[in-house]
Amino acid sequence: MSSRARETGRSTAHQTPPSCTGPAESGTAEQSSTPTVTPAGTASATDAAATPGDSGAPNALPLVPLAALFTVGYLPACLVPTIATRLTSGFGLTATHAGAVGSALLLASAAAGFTLAGRVAAIGPARLARAGLALLTCGFTLAAAAPYGALPLLVVGCLLGGLGAGTASAVAGTGVAAAADPHRASVLGLLVPSVVAAGCYLLLPRLGDSPAVPFVLLAALGPLVRPLLTALPGPALPGPALPDPALPGPALPGPALPGPALPARRLPHRTAGLLLAATTVFWAVAQNALWGVSGQIGLHQVGFSERELGLVFAVALGGGLFGVLASGALGSRVGRALPLGLGTAVIAACVAVSADARSATGFAGGEVLWNALYPLVLTYLIGLAAELDPAGRWTVLVGSASALGVACGPLTGATLLVDLGCPVLAAVLGGTLLLTAGPLVLLARAFGAPPSPAAVALPLPTPRSPDPHPPAPHTPDQHSPDQHTPDQQSSDPTVDKAA
Repeated sequence: MSSRARETGRSTAHQTPPSCTGPAESGTAEQSSTPTVTPAGTASATDAAATPGDSGAPNALPLVPLAALFTVGYLPACLVPTIATRLTSGFGLTATHAGAVGSALLLASAAAGFTLAGRVAAIGPARLARAGLALLTCGFTLAAAAPYGALPLLVVGCLLGGLGAGTASAVAGTGVAAAADPHRASVLGLLVPSVVAAGCYLLLPRLGDSPAVPFVLLAALGPLVRPLLTALPGPALPGPALPDPALPGPALPGPALPGPALPARRLPHRTAGLLLAATTVFWAVAQNALWGVSGQIGLHQVGFSERELGLVFAVALGGGLFGVLASGALGSRVGRALPLGLGTAVIAACVAVSADARSATGFAGGEVLWNALYPLVLTYLIGLAAELDPAGRWTVLVGSASALGVACGPLTGATLLVDLGCPVLAAVLGGTLLLTAGPLVLLARAFGAPPSPAAVALPLPTPRSPDPHPPAPHTPDQHSPDQHTPDQQSSDPTVDKAA
């Protein structure tokens, strides 16, 4: 479960970002820096290259910062079960109140994503990432230092930490959308959080049972990740935005006349994007409602000790690593409809089994299979959102919708578990997931990439912008001695003799 906000890459060679592209190769005509507009009303490739500040063409993030930001954004939600369990046993909170604290943390993360959607390039990924790390460290340090029973101080710390995690997720989501292959970029980004989350669940039982320990681990992410973000780009340079093709107006070829900047492109595919975002909310709520109370079910219904429960969660999150690798191996060969539809249906069955499990085998099996499939489906979901808008706005908004569902999950799960019991919890969550499979399949068929039979090697994230300096086509010299027209006679004496 490497997102939850526990929950979201085409060639193997790195492409130079448009804003850093050097001069054209020797032997080709010098490119003009004057932006032009095509007769169709859209900016030309030269204009796109000359305006890196355009919010519609963000730069792809390097692999190391991308993975680091995914880890910062998703690890807090991965640790929600142990946070809720420790707040119940060591901070004097009820299960419902502990779930509300976890929901507040994740709600702050979702709010940061909604606020920053479409603004990452203008503010600057590097600046936002540093600010997010500072908020994360300060907030979770405050939560870890909260004394027993100091609920307001604990909540304030969780809110600040959640804002920092959501900021990191927004930067990572924009970087994924700018990659040449968003699906593979999300695969690469989710590998590290899967490993780190599994390691945390193996480490936590050995650090004591204090409720402050998970917050200390989260606060330590800030100084550990900060040195890995040096390659992030700064704020985009100001420049004319790409026009909206839907807006009327004359469009003549040639240099653009002085005047105000063209209006920015509007959010495309609004109906499909809103349907995807709404479906993602329920998709995330159903899964994270169980994830938020999995610790309670494992301890009190199945009878695990905390060390045994930590081992189950570590194996489950390790299974998520195999799910990410399987997603990278499948790529686009099966399209997006099959992984989204079938994967969600199998997850629904696993959630129902795990929520109403009475044995260690049923609980552990459901958790492991569920967590192995979750990141596989999530990568296709992120890729589908990126297809709706290459600028990354729908990627950030859908990721924030997922974070919103994650935020509602712990409180929803605790309420259903306490008031209605495990059988109703299993039926409600499993049925909700089955209902979300239909819209996901329809959207994947309408906007997803068609299946590709060829296997593609796992590439690094690269910008999807076209090369602003394509090589000039070779034109034969009409006066070259090696080229002859039918009417020309050869000047070679050997040919004349042969004739």
